[in-house]
Amino acid sequence: MTAIAVLGAGSWGTTLGNLLARKGQAVRLWAFETEVVETINRAHENPLFLPGFPLCASLRAYADPVEAVRGAEVVVSSSPSHVTRSVVRGVAAAVAPGALVVSATKGIETDTLALMSQVFAECLPQGRFVALSGPSFAIEVAQSQPTAVVAAASEPSAAHDAQRLFATPAFRVYSGSDVIGVELAGALKNVIAVAAGILEGLGLGHNPRAALITRGLAEITRLGVAMGADPLTFAGLAGMGDLVLTTTGSLSRNRALGLALASGESLEHHRRTHRTVAEGANTSRAGVALGRRHGVELPIIQKVSEVLFEGKPARDAVPELMERELKAEQWR
Repeated sequence: MTAIAVLGAGSWGTTLGNLLARKGQAVRLWAFETEVVETINRAHENPLFLPGFPLCASLRAYADPVEAVRGAEVVVSSSPSHVTRSVVRGVAAAVAPGALVVSATKGIETDTLALMSQVFAECLPQGRFVALSGPSFAIEVAQSQPTAVVAAASEPSAAHDAQRLFATPAFRVYSGSDVIGVELAGALKNVIAVAAGILEGLGLGHNPRAALITRGLAEITRLGVAMGADPLTFAGLAGMGDLVLTTTGSLSRNRALGLALASGESLEHHRRTHRTVAEGANTSRAGVALGRRHGVELPIIQKVSEVLFEGKPARDAVPELMERELKAEQWR
């Protein structure tokens, strides 16, 4: 039995914690919300973020993150990207040297433009870092629907340890070494999902969505390669796989945000009325800034950021993209 701490009891953190508990591991789940701690321990459910799904009776919730991680051999982080640094800093002293640290967060720090691997390298250097990503709606994983993801680490043994830890007959885990590519793909696909929701909300059809997914993947790949990622990563689970899921799936929070924007709702109103975090909003700003830093053109991500933060009407963004200067898709 492995002692595991999961930081963040949203739908994904709760699902991963429950998956590991059902495998017989000793899982301690930290929740920010007191009511979530109480209901998980008393009723074995998380009605706030994973309603209607019974949790393993051995899964224990904690209100103190330090208590949750103390003595843990594995630390899984699923907190939203904008609070990950503060959460990790708060528990760093209690994390044992050599602990396996698995990030299941799909986002980029807006202020620093740091990937989660960079945040952990700064705040928790004693851990063996792994990025876990891929096409995986939490509720479908909780229902044991067949799902495939990738665990990426610069240290092969860390990726293989995470692979074995999380794998079940319904949750297939591949290993990989391209941490940058896996993290960028997981973060930026959320921005393209916002755009997909906008298209649907405007009443547009299959042609525009296919173009968006394809050209969105091209943007993500360009930036990834400029930052040192392997281009093949973006054709895999963390890239195309997660992009297709998030842009077409009705369970996507980021697609739902795009639908709301197309109807005229503001980002501020959407955030006030939804407890769950749509990472694509802040990531659009981070993506634009990373594109400038690396000299990479990201027109779709740029337009999403303008709609979210600069008041651009969603309906205006589509013709502006379509009427850009004509270019070659590929040229050899």
